Amino acid sequence: MNKIPANFVKYKSTPTFDKNNVPKMFLHLHNTRTGVYGKICVISGTLKFFGFTDRRGDIEQEISIVAGEYAVSPPEYWHKVEFLTEGTKFRVDFYAEKDTDIVKENLSERSA
Repeated sequence: MNKIPANFVKYKSTPTFDKNNVPKMFLHLHNTRTGVYGKICVISGTLKFFGFTDRRGDIEQEISIVAGEYAVSPPEYWHKVEFLTEGTKFRVDFYAEKDTDIVKENLSERSA
């Protein structure tokens, strides 16, 4: 499994998503921004994470994530998720290098 580098910090989290409020983007192929890791944290149920070799590529990994576990999507990595159980809930925490603009912008928005 991918690891988030030690010099990266969490700068943003999504709300908690379930089948009723998950943005459709998460269920279809999309990628993580340049320089950003996404940590998909399952709160309840089971979610499947699919990672792809590239935008039109083959599936290179499938990970079932159960409540209390997570998967990490590295920068610019094509992926999607699928709900495997009723009542599944998850959120995504986003990480970037400590002194990058994206971290500074998001942290200043919180303190404004």
